Amino acid sequence: MGSEKVRLLLAALLWLAAGSTAALAGSSARVWSGAVLLMMSGIAVAWPLSRARARIPLPVEPAPPPDARRLATLQAQLEHLPVAAWLKSDTLQPLTSRARRLAAPGGVREVARLHELLDTCERGGPVVLETERGGERWQLQRQTLAVDGTEQTLLVMVPLESELESESLRAWQQLLQVLTHEIMNSLTPIKSLSLTAQELLDEPGGKAELRIALDAIARRAEHLSSFVTNYRKVSQWPAPTMTAVDLQALFARLQQAVAPAWTARGGAAVFELASPSSRLLADEGHLDQVLLALIHNSEQATSDQPDPRLWVQARQSRGGRLQIVVRDNGPGVPAGVERKMFLPFFSTREGGHGIGLTVVRQLMAGMGGRVRHVRPLERGAAFVLSF
Repeated sequence: MGSEKVRLLLAALLWLAAGSTAALAGSSARVWSGAVLLMMSGIAVAWPLSRARARIPLPVEPAPPPDARRLATLQAQLEHLPVAAWLKSDTLQPLTSRARRLAAPGGVREVARLHELLDTCERGGPVVLETERGGERWQLQRQTLAVDGTEQTLLVMVPLESELESESLRAWQQLLQVLTHEIMNSLTPIKSLSLTAQELLDEPGGKAELRIALDAIARRAEHLSSFVTNYRKVSQWPAPTMTAVDLQALFARLQQAVAPAWTARGGAAVFELASPSSRLLADEGHLDQVLLALIHNSEQATSDQPDPRLWVQARQSRGGRLQIVVRDNGPGVPAGVERKMFLPFFSTREGGHGIGLTVVRQLMAGMGGRVRHVRPLERGAAFVLSF
């Protein structure tokens, strides 16, 4: 380090001397040569210093530790989640950009009411937020956490408006297609037969044909009336009365009512209960109607089977929810029909009204449950009632 300082000082003196000589050189070539010589000498003295400096490694900024990189990645991913999320401890802290946009101009109309909702909510559920675009439906979820001994609450709101509107629009389109199809199937022949009947009035001896035409009109009108009656049945089902239902007694009554018909056809109807003491909070009449409708569908599905079989089983799912499964060994639900089978008036059976599964779904929803179709490993169809 000391020799480097001496070299640097000597080089500086030589360059200073070169500058002074050049200033006094005028037009003398000999003096100019001396100045250049002094300059070159200074460079020669300082040259080892530049090489030594080049060998000194530049300081390298240390890379962030893996935990820090992972934390930064998680923060970026959290920021762009398509939900509005907040962390509530002493204060309410937004965690995602969606949450910040809700409180920004163009979001909710009253930010204070949004904060009040988040501060006072004790449980999750659907909520409606008044935004600049109008009322929007969201699903609020609440989860309590304990971090380093401090209790915190994670609040997450999932937007539902666009999905619900799309689903509602699809349901209306499907329903209108069915209604239009059924109504036009009756009105078109009624119109045609009415014109034919008017022409027959002017023809002598046309009473027999007129009677046939009028009879056909009456039958189509009766079909249309039956259709409207079924529609009212689907749309105006009474509200459920929830009581504790003894499943063992319910299964015993159903087996006594339907098993003889299956036995007479050369088959069997099996009712199984995982726990004899199982009880269910439901409307017993509605539950009877649901099970009888599904059993009736199984009877029709197995009408061509030489050995028709029906299984009705009650069991606990892994999540602790009670499930009732109605399964048969028929041909099963045709591919592509799964999403349409619960649509009102949709039926793959000739002459079918298409309201059985619609009523089943409506009654299950009224009791706080749901029904879904599953394709069993064996042949046949299975419907699962979850409560």
